[in-house]
Amino acid sequence: MENFRNHYIERGQGQPLILLHGNGEDGSYFEHQLREFSRDHRVIAIDTRGHGKSPRGTAPFRIRQFAEDLHSFMQQQGIEKAHLLGFSDGGNIALTFALKYPAMVEKLILNGANLYPEGVKDGVQLPIELEYRIALMCAEHSAKAAAEAEMLGLMVNDPHIDPKELAALAVPTLVIAGDDDMIKDEHTRLIAASIPGAELKIIHGDHFIANACPVPFNAAVREFLES
Repeated sequence: MENFRNHYIERGQGQPLILLHGNGEDGSYFEHQLREFSRDHRVIAIDTRGHGKSPRGTAPFRIRQFAEDLHSFMQQQGIEKAHLLGFSDGGNIALTFALKYPAMVEKLILNGANLYPEGVKDGVQLPIELEYRIALMCAEHSAKAAAEAEMLGLMVNDPHIDPKELAALAVPTLVIAGDDDMIKDEHTRLIAASIPGAELKIIHGDHFIANACPVPFNAAVREFLES
C-alpha cells in the first residue's frame, strides 16, 4: 500500500471547506475563494494526485481513486465532516466521494461537474478525444505523451455515474455553472434535478466562473453555505 499524501494550501479557521480543482490545474485556481471564505472557514485547497505539487503515486489515475485520496486526506487531517466545493473534475471527485461517504459531507457544491463524458459539449469533448488518441499512440516512446494521455484520459474515460444513483444522496447540494459552460446546460440541470432538494444556480460566464467571475460565484456559494 502506497504512502500517499496530497499537497494542499490552507487558510483560516472554523468549519472545514475543501476545494477540489479541475483537470490539469492545482489548488491555486481557487485564489478568490481562499481569500473570501477563509474569513470564517478553515479553507483547504488540495492538489489532486499527479497535479500541482502532489505526487503521482502508484495507484490508478481515476476519479474514484481521487475520491479515495480525499478520504485518506480527511482522515490524516482529523476532519470528520466538511463542506466540499468541486470544480469540473473536482466536482466529479466531490460527487463520487459524497455518494460513498455521505456522512463526511456537510454541504456539497458542484461547479461545472458532469456524470459522464457525453455531458460535455461536443465542440469541447471531440477535440479532447482526438488529442487523447494521438497521445496514446506516442505514449510508448514519450514520457510527456504518456503523462498527457493519462491526464486527458480522465475526461475521456471518467466519470461514469448513473443519474439514478443521485436519488440516494441526502446531502444539501448546490449545482452551479456558467451560462456559457462547456458542460451542456441540460446535463447540469439533469444533475440538479436528480439530487433530492438540490439548488441550481446559473451565473453569466463560461466554465471558469469561480476564477473569472468570483464576486457572483462567491455570493452564491456563501448564500448556500449560510442557508
